Amino acid sequence: MNSSYIFWPVLAQVLLTLIVFVVLGVRKAKAVKAGEVNRKAAALNNREWPEDVVKVSNNIANQFEFPVLFYVLCLVLHNINAVGMAALVLAWLFALSRFAHAYVHIGSNYVPMRMRLFLVGCLILIGMLILVASELATHIVGVLPVPEFRTNFSC
Repeated sequence: MNSSYIFWPVLAQVLLTLIVFVVLGVRKAKAVKAGEVNRKAAALNNREWPEDVVKVSNNIANQFEFPVLFYVLCLVLHNINAVGMAALVLAWLFALSRFAHAYVHIGSNYVPMRMRLFLVGCLILIGMLILVASELATHIVGVLPVPEFRTNFSC
C-alpha cells in the first residue's frame, strides 16, 4: 500500500482546524457587530467573549492537543513504510471522531457526549500507538544482525 495514503486523514484533521478558525472569525465578527463584547477587555481575556465564541476558541485549543500526537504517529507510520489497512482505518476513525467532537463542542457543548467522543479518539490513538510500536519493533528486529552460535565447542 502507498504510505502517502496516511496523509489524507491528516489533511482532513488540518481542514477541521481551519474550519474551526473560520467559525471563530465569523462568531467574533457577529458578536462585535451586535455589540455583545467589550473589544478592549476581550483582547486580553478570552472569557469576555460571548459563550458561543468561547466554545469555538476552546475547541481550537483542543485541535492542538490530541491531534499533535496523531500527526506524529502518522509521520512515523509513513517514515517506516508501515501504512496498512489497519493504520488507515484508525487514522480515518480518529479524524472523524475529531469532527464529531468539534461539532458537539461548538454546538450544543453537551459534556457527556463530548466526553464519549474524546474517549473514542483517545482509544483510537492508543490503538495507533500500539500499531506503531509493533511496527517499529518488527523493523528493529528485522534490522538487527542475527547472532551466530558456534556448535563446535572444541578448543
